[in-house]
Amino acid sequence: MAEVFLDAFLDTLKVFPFLLVIYIIIELIEHKTTLTGNRKILQGRLAPLIGSAAGIIPLCGFSVMASKLYEKDYIKTGTLLSVFIATSDEAVIILLTDFTSAALRAILPLVVIKFVLAVAVGYAVNALISGKSESVLPQGEVEYSCGHSHHGGKSAVQLYLLSPLWHSFKITLYLFAVNLAFGLIIFYVGEDKIAASFGVNIWLQPLITAAVGLIPSCASSVIVTSAYLHGGIAFGSMLAGLSVNAGMGFVVLMKNTKKLKRNLALLAFSYAVAYVAGILVNLLAPYLNL
Repeated sequence: MAEVFLDAFLDTLKVFPFLLVIYIIIELIEHKTTLTGNRKILQGRLAPLIGSAAGIIPLCGFSVMASKLYEKDYIKTGTLLSVFIATSDEAVIILLTDFTSAALRAILPLVVIKFVLAVAVGYAVNALISGKSESVLPQGEVEYSCGHSHHGGKSAVQLYLLSPLWHSFKITLYLFAVNLAFGLIIFYVGEDKIAASFGVNIWLQPLITAAVGLIPSCASSVIVTSAYLHGGIAFGSMLAGLSVNAGMGFVVLMKNTKKLKRNLALLAFSYAVAYVAGILVNLLAPYLNL
């Protein structure tokens, strides 16, 4: 038992410095990025492509920004879904800071598949739905903080050191909890029994992981990604969970109770897309070497 605790602690501790560096870089990017320039781009032909590319970047603020723009009719439904599907919250960061062979093999396929899926869904939905008006952005910037750091009145030290330090510490705690939980499961259940459950549950796993992915917290992406790295779920199941992991994006939409049916429909559609994508990838995994 003590060995399980020690292994979880050491495995998590070695990740912390890399998390800190990445979050410092993210803060620098977030504070240097503004939504200005050509306003036609938000509803142009390239919008779903750009939205998908933005979603891939590990900044949860992009999903929040997309939700706010969508509420004001500045972007179309397909573009919103492109951002949501491409977003993986903390998953890419966790894979980048985990130097196991499983993580290294998973990063590129995960990013590519999510990007292709996001682009395809975005263009398909925009082609089918034409209800959004061709609005233009007002003067100024659109705020897109995701809520994990409040920037008003903060010094450079607070923004670029203390805030990344705190966020890295929180993610490290999540990782430790997940590592410890999976370590205990493996200790008591055994790796053989866990491995034997993969083939049986490839239909059920994406259903569950997609539900976990909908939880509006960075903990959900940590749980789903760590479950894959620990061998608890298949690659397609991880994909399903991370394809609906738009963080606070859905929460922003749900605040508009006047359009509750629309928002629930978007939620259900995203969940269905994630589940189908997860199942297809699980079925094709042997041929894709995933």
